[in-house]
Amino acid sequence: MLRNSADVRTILYMVFTTGLLIFQWTQGFYVIPFLISLFMAVSVAVIAHNHNHVPTWKSAAMNTFMDYWITLFYGFPAFAWIPTHNRNHHYLNNREGDHTITYRVSEKNNLLTLLTYPTISAYYQQFAIMGYLKDLYSRNRPRFWESVLQYVALVVFVGGALLLDWRKALLYIVIPQQVALYFILIFNYVQHVHADEESEWNHSRNFVGPMLNALLFNNGFHTIHHERANIHWSQTPEAHAKIAHHIDPALNERSFWWYMLRVYVISPLFPSLGTHSMRLNRLQTQQQQPNVSVPKSLHPTTAEAA
Repeated sequence: MLRNSADVRTILYMVFTTGLLIFQWTQGFYVIPFLISLFMAVSVAVIAHNHNHVPTWKSAAMNTFMDYWITLFYGFPAFAWIPTHNRNHHYLNNREGDHTITYRVSEKNNLLTLLTYPTISAYYQQFAIMGYLKDLYSRNRPRFWESVLQYVALVVFVGGALLLDWRKALLYIVIPQQVALYFILIFNYVQHVHADEESEWNHSRNFVGPMLNALLFNNGFHTIHHERANIHWSQTPEAHAKIAHHIDPALNERSFWWYMLRVYVISPLFPSLGTHSMRLNRLQTQQQQPNVSVPKSLHPTTAEAA
């Protein structure tokens, strides 16, 4: 039934996340299970991303079920990845018009831009979602209602939990959902900020260390994801290895957590440890040599998930 046997891990993550909610709801608050639930919520956000690129199941009915299951623990309808990510971000790849553009407010890469990015980006993504739903309503009414029902399922799930016990609902459902939504946008920010959106190979930052990728479905390999968005997450390390020599070494980070500590905590004191904008370097070069044209490398969008 699974399209790829590696997605046994995906299902195990979803089952564990569900079981963890039941455990916490029935047994009460424990620090370690709660912290694990926050991590699992982030993993569900990554699963939502993967599922919308390469559907988990061969069966359309099972993929629809997966959409709803993901929606409840991700905290937002799973279909929303199609207009905001598959059709927009993968087509424009941090160029003007990308709803998740990293330099909308500032070209800087510091703690303030990092922390405010998810809220700003989420606001602009709503326009793409509303436009997508409007389009579905006019051309594909069954798909429209299927998408709207994801909102309904989410409202019923969260609303019912709040009615049962609002404290438990906030602690075990709402907070993990918000962590998932926030951190998946943090990932997008650090994977693109200060890269060069017009470059064939230097448009994304990669986190190639084994720990992050083992835990989060190889989510650190981002350049290859934009080059070949339809390959399964289990295939990205091998595919990345084939193109790694094309990528500026500054964009292949070994450790996600060292990058976060170095860039957002230490670099204000030691600026040389921060990132340097490849985008601004290109723009300055173009201003100095106005007749030099830089070809754009557009990457096709991924088709809608079945």
